[in-house]
Amino acid sequence: MGNNKQDNTQPTPGGQPWLKKLDAIKISGIGLVAYIIMAILLIIAIRSHTLPDNMIGAILTLVIMGHLFYFIGAKLPIFRTYLGGGSVFTIIMAAILATTGVIPHEVVKTASGFINTADFLDLYIVSLIGSSIFRMDRSLILKAAVRFLPVAFLSMAITFFGVGLVGMLIGVGFNHAVLYIGMPIMAGGVGAGIVPLSGIYAHAFGQPAKMILSQLFPAVIFGNLLAIISAGLVSRIFMNSKGNGHGQLLKTNTTTAAETTDVPLDYMQIGVGMTMSVAFFVFGTMLNKLVPQVNAYAFVILTIVLLKSMGLLPKYYEDSVIMFGQLVVKNMTHALLAGVGLSLLNMKLLMAALSWQFVVLCVSSIIIISLASAALGKLFGLYPVESVITAGLANNSMGGTGNVAVLAASDRMNLIAFAQMGNRIGGALMLVVAGILVSFMH
Repeated sequence: MGNNKQDNTQPTPGGQPWLKKLDAIKISGIGLVAYIIMAILLIIAIRSHTLPDNMIGAILTLVIMGHLFYFIGAKLPIFRTYLGGGSVFTIIMAAILATTGVIPHEVVKTASGFINTADFLDLYIVSLIGSSIFRMDRSLILKAAVRFLPVAFLSMAITFFGVGLVGMLIGVGFNHAVLYIGMPIMAGGVGAGIVPLSGIYAHAFGQPAKMILSQLFPAVIFGNLLAIISAGLVSRIFMNSKGNGHGQLLKTNTTTAAETTDVPLDYMQIGVGMTMSVAFFVFGTMLNKLVPQVNAYAFVILTIVLLKSMGLLPKYYEDSVIMFGQLVVKNMTHALLAGVGLSLLNMKLLMAALSWQFVVLCVSSIIIISLASAALGKLFGLYPVESVITAGLANNSMGGTGNVAVLAASDRMNLIAFAQMGNRIGGALMLVVAGILVSFMH
């Protein structure tokens, strides 16, 4: 009757064992087979010019690229150990693809429009700010803020003079080093930083703002890249140090945001959290219209801090904001990093500006602000590692997108409120200082 043995092999996806093995490899929760299919779909859509020029096309592009590059970068030995891991790899690869034309200009424009023009960045940051603050211990928020802000501002002041002195030593002069390296890097990014800074310079120097902006942009790009790499290095080198708070900023025996348990997700509450998050941003924007000198994010942070510290918001609504923040951060961080590389990191402009003096000054800015924020942080009762990342390196980054990248590289996304606080308020102060000093420094 022949061989009566039964085949007990279980069916596999697609009927093939190798497909099951491939699909066991997960890229941000997506099996490799499904990921390859969607990646092929994206490539065909780009090459056939049928990718939607809207939010849908941008999300597919950034999510597919971002998750893949982060997955690769997190496993590459050199990047994983020394260069900020998946965060830096994602930004650099996206920038290279955009600069070389592998990603067509119209796709870059679509992605950039979603991140910047459609203001997804604002939605991302405000959701992260709300989530991180509401997860913190109520009694420690104001204590941490009161100690953090002096550390951030004093570190920036020390770096301002430090970069100028290095400029004198290498022959470019104090004024040039401060005007074109020190202040642009610490001005708070592009839209709220070097764009108004270029206007201040243009008024004082009698030159077109656009020409000045092109001279300021390389310092912001390179300084941001160095800050991201440095954040990853600092968090790894001092992993087992007593100065590492592992996501906790203020030295205390009380559990803070880093140890707070995630709130279980509820579909209805996620929608509530989204509504509340955007309402906070609208409220901050309204106050910014009344007091233009204060950044909208500063008002958002202040509002949420007061609500949390005074216990004015019921826990249901706090949990709702936390849920929405978790949803956005865990699904869109890598996409946002890809967007930074595609739309903000101009490799051609950066390479054209790379002289040894430029590199020395940018590196000096990173080193000085890191050392200053570490020492001052310890003096003010903060963990030095967290102080370096939030009060130091975040203030050498490209505004909101730079803050996200710095914190992602160091795995400290819960500290976004402090990074934004120092970056936005400190950047505004830098513009005020520039307005006062620029006429005397030209």
